[in-house]
Amino acid sequence: MQSFSDPMSSSYARWTGAFYLGIAIAGGFSIAYVPSQIVVQNDAAATVANIVGKNGLYHLGIAGDVVVMVFELFAVAMLYFMFRNVSKTLSFAAAMARLSMVSVMSAMLFFHAGADLLAQSDQVMTNFSAAQRADLTGLFLEMHRAGVWIWQIFFTMHLLLLGYLVLRSDRFPSIFGYGLMIGGMGYVLDSAFAFAFTDVAWLGTLRIGFLAIVTLSEIGFALWLFIRAPQAPTTLKGAMA
Repeated sequence: MQSFSDPMSSSYARWTGAFYLGIAIAGGFSIAYVPSQIVVQNDAAATVANIVGKNGLYHLGIAGDVVVMVFELFAVAMLYFMFRNVSKTLSFAAAMARLSMVSVMSAMLFFHAGADLLAQSDQVMTNFSAAQRADLTGLFLEMHRAGVWIWQIFFTMHLLLLGYLVLRSDRFPSIFGYGLMIGGMGYVLDSAFAFAFTDVAWLGTLRIGFLAIVTLSEIGFALWLFIRAPQAPTTLKGAMA
């Protein structure tokens, strides 16, 4: 476990990057791909049929969410210690914002489990018709989707703070810091568009641009950690010693 002992070491940076990349891969599968294969907009009966017919994929999506949350816990802790020497307060605040996001994601799993139970079992809500059960399943999935709007607010806070810490640190290219801070606004814009301003076309277009920036910045930052595995500058190591 020596690789996890020194936040300024190359091996520590490489593990942090590996967890970050793992989040991107598992999250892309569970958050983007699986819903695209299961959820049919405005057709609860078809969505229920997909949950039943593609139940293995549906469960893999839930498993992907669990993997994301496990990797997130490691990323939260490791990023905190990596940037603690830049600012203890801001690094801790960034960690708390990201941990709040993970807490919301954990609660969202109950809605996925409830939708699966309604679709699969005839022993639940037996007084409801098939159409009513399908509508309730759709409601659970919509409540799960609403959870995304909530955790994106916490994630925006995290990215703003993380981007600032990256800029203050002399271990990483500044472009990552600016990209995380500017692009991170795409998440809160996406929440605003989905929740309150669905008819504002320009907002929908603007959020896509910001989300593209933050996606490239996050992946670039993760790859930089994993491939370049930057060590602390010699002067900083001397000061820590």
